[in-house]
Amino acid sequence: MLDLKGYGPSLLEGAIVTVELAFLSLALAIVLGLLGASSKLSSNRVLIGAATTYTTLIRGVPDLVMMLLFFYGGQVLVNNISDYVWEAYGIDFFFQFDPFISGVLTIGLIFGAYMTETFRGAFLAVPVGQIEAAKAYGFSRWHTFRRVMIPQMLRHALPGIGNNWQVLLKTTALVSIIGLTDMVRVAEEAAKAERSPFLFFIPVAFVYLALTAGSELFIKWLDKRANAGVVKGD
Repeated sequence: MLDLKGYGPSLLEGAIVTVELAFLSLALAIVLGLLGASSKLSSNRVLIGAATTYTTLIRGVPDLVMMLLFFYGGQVLVNNISDYVWEAYGIDFFFQFDPFISGVLTIGLIFGAYMTETFRGAFLAVPVGQIEAAKAYGFSRWHTFRRVMIPQMLRHALPGIGNNWQVLLKTTALVSIIGLTDMVRVAEEAAKAERSPFLFFIPVAFVYLALTAGSELFIKWLDKRANAGVVKGD
């Protein structure tokens, strides 16, 4: 990256933080998405209700509000609990919310809700005959899920996962508002100090563009491999 009046190395470090944040958030979102989709497709009313409440609440609240609520509201809640425990039991503890961890958890929770719907639709797209065949061979529910449903589901889920990933990647820019030193935060501080917003924000825009363009090519390659040998229309 160019020197950019001495801010180049800091922007590069911020870009690395952004990529780390995005991948960890994606991993959490995929786990939550699988759990949410499995719960929605189960016969347990409690699990269905919990998953439905989760997706409804998360998808209905703006990402920025969720980020601020989790970071600042969560810190206030922890402080209040700490004060109560100290007054009631004489136990002193303090927990400071870390911007990076808070960003991962918040973005992971947000996109876990979207992944839930992506995976739910993909599971429903798996031919019933595949599942019945697994049962006929004596597969347990877990083996049917792991050996039959997951591989079949992923083929249908890849486009949705790719779309969610692209949006998630751009959503990482929100963490700058809670104090994480990502490349957006560095660019903002540099732009204010040097009074040159175009000098710093244009490189940041190109980094995001490169990441999303590269991701799109990779997702297309994965989709092509996942659908190798599959007749269109299946």
